Amino acid sequence: MRRTLIGVLLALALAVASVGALGVTGRVVLVHHPVTGRPVAIVEEVPGPETGQVCPLDGRYVDELPDGLRPDVLEAWHRLRAATQGQGVGLCLNDGKRSVGQQRREFEDAVRRFGTAELAARYVLPPEKSMHVTGIAVDVQPLESAAWVERHGPALGWCRRYLNEEWHFEYDPAHASTGCPPMLPSASGS
Repeated sequence: MRRTLIGVLLALALAVASVGALGVTGRVVLVHHPVTGRPVAIVEEVPGPETGQVCPLDGRYVDELPDGLRPDVLEAWHRLRAATQGQGVGLCLNDGKRSVGQQRREFEDAVRRFGTAELAARYVLPPEKSMHVTGIAVDVQPLESAAWVERHGPALGWCRRYLNEEWHFEYDPAHASTGCPPMLPSASGS
């Protein structure tokens, strides 16, 4: 009986230590902060597609499936896409939902390309700051389609957020009634 109790306590201590170590490395989220209107699942850990089929409008881009977007954002994306089709405009979802790991890889790649984290953050944010990770941002291509979204998307809750990224849009249903917030110079704000 005593050996069993000691074995159970050791196993429990090992499990707690393992979860703690994973929490320190960022592989496990130890605290859940509920947010109204947000699914209970930890959205940040839901991966998006790594790529998609070739965009039929411009072969330089892909057209990902909108997998991983928050349910309300997914519905808004479908409404936006339907609105463009009624106007004879096509959209390609060049980039949508990313997990923390996907965003970290994007950011690290940008740091290698641009030389510093500060320069990289003008185009790719670290995971803790990216709206792609929260499932509310999409990158629309080709640029003619993005221009249509910039003109007509606010009525549907979609706003362009950065002056240096003509393709990046974020969804908030309040935008449809309050309008878009002022654009930032870049993702880093500078």
